Amino acid sequence: MKGWQFVETNEPLKMVEKEDPKIEAGKVVIDMKVAGICHSDVGVLRDPGWKALLGELPVIMGHEVAGVISEVGEGVSDYQVGDKVAVCPTGPSGQAPGYAYDGGFGTKVLAPAEDLVMIPEGVSFAQAAAGTDAGMTSYHAAFNKGGIKEGMTVGMIGIGGLGQIALEAAVAKGATVYAVDLNPKARELAKELGAAGVYENVKEIEQFEPEVIIDYAGFDVTTREALETIKFKGKVVLVGMGKLETTLNVTSLITKQATLVGSNGGTKQDIEEIYELFASDKVTPKITEITFDEIPEGIQMLEDNKVTGRLVADMEK
Repeated sequence: MKGWQFVETNEPLKMVEKEDPKIEAGKVVIDMKVAGICHSDVGVLRDPGWKALLGELPVIMGHEVAGVISEVGEGVSDYQVGDKVAVCPTGPSGQAPGYAYDGGFGTKVLAPAEDLVMIPEGVSFAQAAAGTDAGMTSYHAAFNKGGIKEGMTVGMIGIGGLGQIALEAAVAKGATVYAVDLNPKARELAKELGAAGVYENVKEIEQFEPEVIIDYAGFDVTTREALETIKFKGKVVLVGMGKLETTLNVTSLITKQATLVGSNGGTKQDIEEIYELFASDKVTPKITEITFDEIPEGIQMLEDNKVTGRLVADMEK
């Protein structure tokens, strides 16, 4: 097998060839079809703080895995050779591909069977890869942490790879969504996805008295203004890590009896539910595709904010 290996912070990924993974009990070997590429991949390459989350180095990166099972280990009964599967990066094993073990930027992945999710008919490998992180993380924040339901008024900040999926899913489930983004292209996309209104500034949606605001940007001012904008006893869910520190207006937090919660990752069930929305065409994530050889360039594209929607690499191109 071959893959793009992380060696050290601020060093380019290195293309390596190594032995194919040997099957182990409780695990499966996945022949990669599509790997998702995430802003956290930029973080790993650029910020030394991310190394604390990695296992033994060097490691082939890529935590958004979608492919076909080619080998099944002893004790695995729920999956068989030929199954189309994805890997939940925050699954029961507690080990994420591309962090704890060689991940999706390689041609084969040895993954714990307990972390697998079946890819249903009607969901492409590209959608499946995007669903493992962007879909799961955005869905978990909006519906599990945010409690979005039919008839609710919702604010969403940041209509990027995560926000676009959550927005479309919330509209599909009958919520009224007001979108906030500084980028005019992102605002235009939000309109296309069914937002009831699009704005540059969080405070502009205060007039609609949102019951919950999901902050997929997390750029300090966005979180502070979300708490100032939310209705009485409303909730703000913070997902984005645009800035790792924020200053809050505690008057708004206290007098509104507001709730501020953080959300990170999700569960296998979140992935299964977002796949159902993909399969029904109620949610169709915008995806930009590149080839296996272009993965380093793709990460640079993300760093330079030149990607529309979610970025994935077709491993067979």
